[in-house]
Amino acid sequence: MRLTRAEAQERTRAKVLAAARDEFAERGFRDAKIDEIANRAELTRGAVYSNFPGKRALYFAVLADAAAQQADPPHPGTASTPREALGRLARAWVTRLPLSTDEARLGVDLIPEIIAEQRTRKPFAQLMWLAAIQLGLALENLRPGGRQVRLAQTVLTTLHGASQLAAAAPGFGEPFTVVTACEELADAPFDDAWLTPTTAPNIQTPDAPWELTGDGVVAILGMHRLSGVEEALRLGAEVTLVIVTADPGELIPLARLIVTEFTGLLQHAFPADAWPRLTIVLDDTSTFTTAAGIDTVTDTTEVALRVESGTVVLRAEGFGACHAASGLKAPR
Repeated sequence: MRLTRAEAQERTRAKVLAAARDEFAERGFRDAKIDEIANRAELTRGAVYSNFPGKRALYFAVLADAAAQQADPPHPGTASTPREALGRLARAWVTRLPLSTDEARLGVDLIPEIIAEQRTRKPFAQLMWLAAIQLGLALENLRPGGRQVRLAQTVLTTLHGASQLAAAAPGFGEPFTVVTACEELADAPFDDAWLTPTTAPNIQTPDAPWELTGDGVVAILGMHRLSGVEEALRLGAEVTLVIVTADPGELIPLARLIVTEFTGLLQHAFPADAWPRLTIVLDDTSTFTTAAGIDTVTDTTEVALRVESGTVVLRAEGFGACHAASGLKAPR
């Protein structure tokens, strides 16, 4: 049966990813060669570059694909405390430490490649903020009474530190001591307060139809502004975070990797009723930005829509847009 153009492109992409995974696993990122990946896939060098702009983008895509395939099942929904949830999260994390599995060994070059350039460091920092916000809100849902994003940041710092030492100094330390440390952090007294932003974004009331999501807030954020989603989440709305970037070829695979891996861990560790009210979309096809009337995407893009009964009743643009779309009354 003859394949459609889209099916042929998807098959080619899958062959490239499979060949690249084998090449990176055998040689590591630094020594892997695009020509050899093309040979393994029985494709031309041009076919590889038609799907991925460079070796690093291909590496991020391979890791994202591996993260999606190894996702743990969601938490069954039994009662849990922050201590228990952090222990469960940390145990899932340490079983994936470098050198313990093929997938983990494949990822040992990730952080060095992120560190290599500013254009990957800043987006990665914002992706870490996003993970900390997700984790902090999940902890707060288990134990209401104050912001716990700083606790979440400390847990993530501990876990990422363990990963880097496992790669750089194999055999140093006991991985499951890291689990105990994360459990103990659950009761640490962190001074953490949420300060309501003081902002003046551009606000409109377009009264336009919207079919891409249900009611709530749609936060369209560039890769340098992801932490702004907390402003919408703090006000209790159902939030769809749409991640956009001026460099989709490389940064969307990086975002897919971090979001897929961490969201899977979070859903494994916490019961469903503790998960943040957040859906994350990677807008690599510009579907959301086109619908929202955004002509040019940058990594500092910040547009938020409030959707009610399938209609955009408020549109905010600029710093503080998420807070405005969540907290302001839309004129009638």
